[in-house]
Amino acid sequence: MAKRIRHTGLERAVIGVSGGLDSTLALLVTAKAFDLLDIPRKNILAITMPGFGTTDVTYTNAMEFMKSMDVEIREINIKDACLQHFKDIGHDPAIHDVTYENVQARERTQILMDIANKEGGLVIGTGDLSELALGWCTYNGDHMSMYAVNASIPKTLVSFLVKWVADNMLESKAKEVLYRILNTPISPELLPPDAKVKSTKKRRTL
Repeated sequence: MAKRIRHTGLERAVIGVSGGLDSTLALLVTAKAFDLLDIPRKNILAITMPGFGTTDVTYTNAMEFMKSMDVEIREINIKDACLQHFKDIGHDPAIHDVTYENVQARERTQILMDIANKEGGLVIGTGDLSELALGWCTYNGDHMSMYAVNASIPKTLVSFLVKWVADNMLESKAKEVLYRILNTPISPELLPPDAKVKSTKKRRTL
């Protein structure tokens, strides 16, 4: 990543942080790359984008993790934008189907891409190899970025690397946050918490 950033001549990165494992690893790597290039971490714009399925646990994890990384933090709630889009395309938001889920993923990617254009930055992708191999992502949504740092890393290795960083590179407060993230069930959180459809996927055995 450091080589890519140097090649582009950009000194700004934009990354969506959900409070999950993939975006956690992506931000850890981005911060390390900026350190190696002697670019201030405040040049990393970390954005959390709460939606219909965002839980208090992941929201808190995301906020505390971003604060511990000393990056610029921004929060953009996507609910109103998604509701407007449902209205525009004639979709009933009470129907929690693939359209309902993908609208949210694409809204988040649009925000990241537009802010990157505005700020002159690079959108850092967070999706991992397991998701790409299974197609467990949204086309023109979270599978799109300007540099997909986790693209060659399977989910099991993502967990291992986050744990290794927690144990070997961070102080107690940041370490505590990473362990909470490690112990949070894996879910895209695109459905409301009370939805009857089970959205959590257990892929660690693949």
